[in-house]
Amino acid sequence: MFDAVGANGVSQAFRDRVDTFLAGALTNELRAAGRDTVGLKSTRAACKAWHRKLYQQGWVAPAWPVEHGGTGWTKAEQLYFETACAEQDAPLVHSSGIRTIGPLIMAIGTPAQKQAYLPGILKGEHEWCQGFSEPQAGSDLTALQLHAERDGDDFILNGSKIWTSFAGDATHMFLLARCGTKSDERDGVVMLLVEMDRPGIEVQPIKFIDGNCETSQVFFTNVRTPVADRLGEIGGGWAAARTLMTIARSNNTTPGLLRRALRAARRASGETGRDPALKSRLAGLEMRLDTFEALASRKMSQAVGGTDRMTSSMLKVVATELQQAINEAAVSGAPNEAMVLARYFANRAATIYSGTSEIHRNTMARLSGL
Repeated sequence: MFDAVGANGVSQAFRDRVDTFLAGALTNELRAAGRDTVGLKSTRAACKAWHRKLYQQGWVAPAWPVEHGGTGWTKAEQLYFETACAEQDAPLVHSSGIRTIGPLIMAIGTPAQKQAYLPGILKGEHEWCQGFSEPQAGSDLTALQLHAERDGDDFILNGSKIWTSFAGDATHMFLLARCGTKSDERDGVVMLLVEMDRPGIEVQPIKFIDGNCETSQVFFTNVRTPVADRLGEIGGGWAAARTLMTIARSNNTTPGLLRRALRAARRASGETGRDPALKSRLAGLEMRLDTFEALASRKMSQAVGGTDRMTSSMLKVVATELQQAINEAAVSGAPNEAMVLARYFANRAATIYSGTSEIHRNTMARLSGL
């Protein structure tokens, strides 16, 4: 468990403070919502309630710098808090604003953009979704065709994005668009911060095999958005996207998320040890999780979301494949339980989103000089 791999540098006073807060702030309803989470987020109501409590406590963005509303905690303290939340069944608030676009705005945004967006992310007023994939551009984003035509102080957007997670609840989207004439190269791409209530945006939910509509296709028809709401330079969107994906790949599937999955698998299978083979399998998965947790704690730098490309690819591959292995073990232990099957199906895309495992292995091989 956590104390064996990551408690160094975490004082007893800090642990007591975290444990006391969780004991008082987590109601039975919030704990139930945390236990029943299937995908990357708990229910919308539970997310909003838990985000509000974390914001009031000043703990909603532990990894952010203090000057932007962060906690100033060490990596070990952040890991302890995340693991404690998982062990206490806190709702899962997997915020793209907190984890990805917020850190990118801090890194390359203008002072005006930081002032306009970071407070709204912290307060939970802004919900963000990511507009990268298109019907003809999945892992190969160089094929994107959403067009941004310059018209004075605005861009006019036409095209669509697909597999956009949580677009139906989002107030904002960060997206890539083609602002040059070539449609198959990295040049001429811009990253834009777009309000989802702008005229001409239509969100069409995509129903999964389990009946959920976590992702959508988003259509843009003559959508006007300010040129000032770009991140980085016009034509420099590809570089901004690479920075953002390095951030996202290193924190999408976290040790806390894996702890939740393992707890759910044990809860479903009973943890009684009636099946020695399953007991041994779950113990082996926990050892792999301990190793991943130690690796993540050691490898991730103190910079906000900052890891190198090799590390981010490695963490993404190990974490997503481990999560799938945990869910597969849960199915073998409780093959007829609806929640177990729901988690299994919801997690099958984990090794595809943010780049497939095959792409990341190629990246690691290339960066290693192979």
